Amino acid sequence: MDNLFSMLQTALPVFLALGLGMLCRSTNFLSRDGIDALKKVVINITLPAVLLSAFATTEYSASTAVLPVSMFLVCCLGLAVGFALVKLFRSKSRLAPFIASGFEAGMLGYALFSLLFPQESLSRFAILDLGQTLFVFTLYKILLCGQKNIKAILRDMVKTPILWAVAVGVLLGATGLYSRLGQAQAVFTGITDFVSAPTAMMILLTVGYDLVPRDIPWKKVAGLIALRIAAMAVCLGVLLALNRWVLDGMIFTGAAVLMCILPPPYVIPVFADEPSERVQISSGLSALTFLTVIGFAVYAIIQGLQIP
Repeated sequence: MDNLFSMLQTALPVFLALGLGMLCRSTNFLSRDGIDALKKVVINITLPAVLLSAFATTEYSASTAVLPVSMFLVCCLGLAVGFALVKLFRSKSRLAPFIASGFEAGMLGYALFSLLFPQESLSRFAILDLGQTLFVFTLYKILLCGQKNIKAILRDMVKTPILWAVAVGVLLGATGLYSRLGQAQAVFTGITDFVSAPTAMMILLTVGYDLVPRDIPWKKVAGLIALRIAAMAVCLGVLLALNRWVLDGMIFTGAAVLMCILPPPYVIPVFADEPSERVQISSGLSALTFLTVIGFAVYAIIQGLQIP
């Protein structure tokens, strides 16, 4: 019975939020403009608060620095696998290889991690996200835009609140400034907790609004799904092998598994050269988001069954 309630406590909030998002779409309770406004609030206000707190409270050392580096290299591996498979199957899609790497950790990862592992510090997920964030905002985006508009990418980085939150959080944590705040830590935590509290609900609500499984052309995007699953199987295998044989268990296994369940970055369709390719990639992302929800539910069941 305890296992059942543990699974329900983890999974039901996700499906409730997704269901409410679908209901808001079907009843026109929220318009597209309303959903876009919610996304702006998340990206520019509540999610940066989550990241600021997570990275400020992370323990940094020479040994832990290897974790984001490992994640960066694993992301590079995923991208290499993507290019290799696309070449092997002679796909004409320029963006298909990018489906094989990168993770939508911001818009999904932190929310799902908090629900799956409520007793664990977000910093255990954040330290891996640091590596993939650096990858996505550097090498990934440079290749994604065809090595053009590098200045535009740099301007985008400077204007992104998420990156500023990560940078300030790392600065506070790595320099020890956060630990020196003393009683002011409670004030800092109170502010970040208050601002970040609705993040998970708003993210899942917007995801549910956009998630229409019956409209996904499953046959047309089957190749993209297979590409992502194959690349993530390789990446997860390498991460777990590194964790066991090289890093001596420094990576929290739950964070690694959840990371590889997540869909690729939602920004990919923006860089499509053709409208047809944009539609296909967008459909692929929708399908992979749906599979993320299924993967989350399965993982929640597994976690529940492991509770003594």
